[in-house]
Amino acid sequence: MNVFLLSLGVILLIGDVVTTQTTKPHIVFIIADDLGWNDIGFHNPEIKSPNIDKLATEGLILNSSYVQPLCSPSRSAIMTGYYPFKMGLQHLVILPYQPVCVPLNITLLPEALRDLGYATHMVGKWHLGFCSWNCTPTYRGFDSFFGYYNADEDYYTHTVDDYLDLRDNKTPARNLNGTYSTNYFASLATDIINRHNKSQPLFLYLPFQAVHEPIEVPKRYEDLYPNIQNEGRRKFSGMVSALDEAVGNVTSALKQNGMLDDTLIFFTADNGGWIPYYGNNYPLRGGKFTIYEGGTRTVAFINGKRLQNSGTVYEGLMHAIDWMPTIVAAAGGIPDNSRDGMNLWSDLNNGSLSGRKEFVYNLDSHFPPLEGHAALRMGDYKMVEGYPGEFPDWYKPQQLPEDSPIKQDKFEKKPYPWYQYQLFNIKDDPTEHNDLSTKLPDILAKMKARLNEYKKQMVPPNFPILPDPKSDPALYNNTWSPGWC
Repeated sequence: MNVFLLSLGVILLIGDVVTTQTTKPHIVFIIADDLGWNDIGFHNPEIKSPNIDKLATEGLILNSSYVQPLCSPSRSAIMTGYYPFKMGLQHLVILPYQPVCVPLNITLLPEALRDLGYATHMVGKWHLGFCSWNCTPTYRGFDSFFGYYNADEDYYTHTVDDYLDLRDNKTPARNLNGTYSTNYFASLATDIINRHNKSQPLFLYLPFQAVHEPIEVPKRYEDLYPNIQNEGRRKFSGMVSALDEAVGNVTSALKQNGMLDDTLIFFTADNGGWIPYYGNNYPLRGGKFTIYEGGTRTVAFINGKRLQNSGTVYEGLMHAIDWMPTIVAAAGGIPDNSRDGMNLWSDLNNGSLSGRKEFVYNLDSHFPPLEGHAALRMGDYKMVEGYPGEFPDWYKPQQLPEDSPIKQDKFEKKPYPWYQYQLFNIKDDPTEHNDLSTKLPDILAKMKARLNEYKKQMVPPNFPILPDPKSDPALYNNTWSPGWC
């Protein structure tokens, strides 16, 4: 296998569990936050991530697994099977003071699995809205929740803007100041596994805080990288290794409890690495905030003894909207085929061609255009309309300046007219160096027309600009709290 193709690997599991097994599999779904293409060992040997690498290389690697360029949109797509632009969640992310959440009339993945008899538990980052209790995890399908509601927070104090954001179910967790979240979340996950009634299928959702900024990590992980001179990149790499240790601890708990052979482990990042905070996507173009491949083509895999196609690389397309129906099918359920997502379980398991032939990278009509405005994939071709997002070039890890966070003026920012078009053949040119828009006008015209069809389905972004004064944490004992919308 070509080294570059291997470096473009992503892993996904498959296997028609319904017909080959008499019991439902346990499911562990791990999301790494802001993990870039070049931030994992099986793409970049400089990174020490042996546990994740082993799961990936022994599982099914998806070479073309895609997400949205930012976390709330990606997580909403994963949990619902709908494109964010159909839910008003396509612009930036849900901010702490916004009365916004995933629409309450949509059934989420944990609700679907609970209906199939699963025990459902969540540890980690929510970021799908919390202004009402009805928006929060234990009201949306999870039997238990320990984690935080917002986009990011201090790894030790668990605060956002000096206000606490950490919950044990509905109760603020006030006694964990000084506890590193990556390690603690793993310990909670292992405790859930240890206490689980093995006769019931388990769904454990683990959206880790790592490796989102702030760049914070215990020194013992940073010390694994003495050869990385850039302090920010060295600490960031240590954060990846802390995440890897956490994944290894969860896997060990499954094994010690006799559950590993009956478990499917799904793993994906929520978007590409964030260039200003030392994430890296090289050789892909761009990163978080962009609709180039570096922001949307992600590290992903599935691992499990039940997989029939393990140890291979899958080249077919998959998008975040496909996770829900695919996992429901793997759990023995019947996916809702009225949603945007496709059930790819059989395709993945059999190594057959993916049923997904096209998808929308993003579709946004909101200003300012800090992130990618719009892009469409059809077969091997990708069309970008307008502004592709911040940091739109190619960045190597040691290209970063020493100061952190990186100042935006350190990077070239190109002007992109709102309706400028770019066209790439991703199969032949995965790093997006060769714009074909003037050479292939017929293909460009076809893709413009198709994107216009999607635009007819778009709802306006639900992104209120002014803070809602009722969201003020000072009204809730200095804690980010639901109950104000």
